[in-house]
Formats: sequence, C-alpha cells, structure tokens
Amino acid sequence: MKRFAPLLFALVAATSSASGNTVESWPLTFDLTRREPAHEYSEKWGYGFEPGFAGRNPGEAILYSVRVPEGNYRVTVTLGGETVGDTTVKAESRRLMVEAVCTAAGESVTRSFFVNVRTREIPPPEKNAPGGTAVRTNEREAGSFTWDEKLTLEFDGPQPAVSALRIEPVDITTVFLLGDSTVTDQRWEDGASWGQMLTRFLPGVAVANHAESGETMKSFLSELRLAKVLSQVKAGDYVFLQFGHNDQKKQWPQTYVAADSTYPAYLRVFIAEARRRGATPVLVTSMQRRTFDPDGKIKNTHGDYPPAVRTVAAEQGVALIDLDRMGTAFYEALGPERAPLAFAAGGKDPTHHNNYGAYELAKCVAQGIRDAGLPLADALAEDFSGFDPTNPDDPATFKLAPSPQRSTERPRGN
Repeated sequence: MKRFAPLLFALVAATSSASGNTVESWPLTFDLTRREPAHEYSEKWGYGFEPGFAGRNPGEAILYSVRVPEGNYRVTVTLGGETVGDTTVKAESRRLMVEAVCTAAGESVTRSFFVNVRTREIPPPEKNAPGGTAVRTNEREAGSFTWDEKLTLEFDGPQPAVSALRIEPVDITTVFLLGDSTVTDQRWEDGASWGQMLTRFLPGVAVANHAESGETMKSFLSELRLAKVLSQVKAGDYVFLQFGHNDQKKQWPQTYVAADSTYPAYLRVFIAEARRRGATPVLVTSMQRRTFDPDGKIKNTHGDYPPAVRTVAAEQGVALIDLDRMGTAFYEALGPERAPLAFAAGGKDPTHHNNYGAYELAKCVAQGIRDAGLPLADALAEDFSGFDPTNPDDPATFKLAPSPQRSTERPRGN
C-alpha cells in the first residue's frame, strides 16, 4: 500500500481563507494537555476541544477536532500522562480505532491509525450535464462529525489520558462501505454498527463508511451518495455493498426492488461502477433480524434476498462475505435468552445492535475478508486471530468504553 514518507515533527497551524481551508505545512501537531476554556474549538484557529469535552475532570470523555481538507490521514496519538490512564480512541462518529490502552503514571505510549475525512461536496457536473454538487443528507445527519470539515477524535475510558496529537495526509488504500443502518456509523449510544467497529480490525487501511440509516440502493443513487463514493474511489480500493433490509420493503414503492429481478440488477450496476474505476467490489449479505422460532432457530425475514446476493457474487466472480449465515450462527449461539444482549435499546430493538453485537459482527466481516482470500486480509490487525461465530465472546465479560453521546431515538427506516 502506498503511503507518504514520514514528515518532520513540527508544530504548525491550520488557517482559513475566503476560498477555503489551507494548511501551512504538514504534519500538524497539537499539545492536548492544555484544557482551559480558551483552548476549545474555534473557527478562527480551526482546532481545539469540542465545547464541554475537554476532560478537565478525571474520567470525563475528551473530544478534539482539527479542521482539515477532505481525505485520508495518519493520526498518531500520545496516550498517558502524570496519572494512570485507560484510554479508548474513536474517530469522527464513534469509529473504534484504539481499544483500552492502559498506561502507568508517568508513562506515555504512541498509537497510529488512519482516519477518512469527508464533506458533502461533490465535484460539479459538466455544463448542461445532470447531477449535483452535494450529497443530499437527511435531517438526522445534521451536526454529525462525519460530514463536517473537521477530523474529530474521541478519547473515552475509565481514565482517558492523552497528551499530544499528530496528523498528516496519506495516500492509502480505502475501504468504502455502502449500506444501511446496520452498517453506518451510529452517532449515539447504545446503538452501534459493524462498520464503525471494523476500523478496529482493519488498522492498515482507511475505512470510509458511507452507509446511512434507512438507505437503499435506489436512494443511494437519488441522494448522490453513490456519486460521492465514485468521485473518490480509485484503483486498489475496495467497495463493500450490504443492502437488503430496506430494499425489500414493498411499502416503500419508490425504493423497493424485487429479489428475482431489480435487486440483482442494481447489485450488478454497483459492481460494474466499482470495477470501472479499478476498485474491488465485495458483496455482504444482510444479517437477519433477531426473530427466533420455537426451536431456538433464527427465522428468515429476508426471503430470497440473501440467496440473490450469493447468486450475483458467483456469476460476477465477486468476493462474498455471508453475514446472513455468520450472523445467524452468532445469534443462535447466544440463544433466545441471551441474544438481546447484542442489540440496541437494551435488547428491545430486534434489528439494530449495541457495541457488543456490532463488535462481534465486525469480527465476522474480518473473518469473511480472510476466508475470501482478499489481499485486504494483509491489513487485518495483528491481534485478530480469527473468529468463529458459533463461539462468540461472552457478552457478560465484554467491555468497551462507551461514548458520551446518547439518544433514545431509533434509527431512520426502522
């Protein structure tokens, strides 16, 4: 994978101009030990702690943002400090990057990872050509760290400790995720999706999660979300496609596609668009909803849609990650009594997942990458030893530092 060579460690500042953001030089470095109100984020300076999240008291979450141009960045954080630390790092809208780094008093360690930053803007179409200049986001995306002009980092844990930050642009393989609410970067606890956990298991690439709650293949086209992806994807990248939860809804006639005709046809179009740009498409079957029969087996609530994905993958020679079958094995391993422990809203939501469920499904996807023989497997985390969905992690012992952002609002499209 192509990356920029390391740059000299130097303190620089992001500045703004009437025509947009400019950067004097790279890398950008920041001292995060100064937590006074004067160091909150400022549009004038383009960096600082998000208001109310400077971590001035022990155990409080820390959110720090830096205005940068759209692109991929290598981020290096220095964790630790004068006191004992236990720090989990997330980026943008709760993408898990670094998990539970423990530091002794006076100890410092560095961790590096890649973050994709994007805005709504799309290169304008040629004169008299159809198209648009921005993704048509929905009202629930307003205020999201995903779509702003900042790179936002979140430091959570029992005792989050961070002292310094370094950011530099990189030219690196990007994995684009296209899908619905079970893939998207869920903004609030206790919801989560496998897409925002996958970053933990794919540290060697940048993950650009374009999935959004309530989306279908048709709406991805009409809202110019696919156009946004295609404006950025390049040779060597990957495009993961997981659609079906909402595409199958006949009560949504504007976006409904039939499993035996239009659904596979749209899949082929997305595959062709990725391949035309030299990217590798990967099909992912949708995980089932948590609906058990009297024998403790998961009912198929997706009809012929998962088989249609398998058929298209075979005929097109596309790698397949069968999250339908792996997710079913995962739920059945937990059983009807414990399976709610993997789902949002305290287990009341039978479709969407919490941190534990999303984390386990991300492991399924990581295993699927390896099983498919994709070169992307070289980018998997060194500590990922494999995953058997019939023998998942125990939910009773699972721990992941929660984010401070919470909401009881259910995902769009539910």
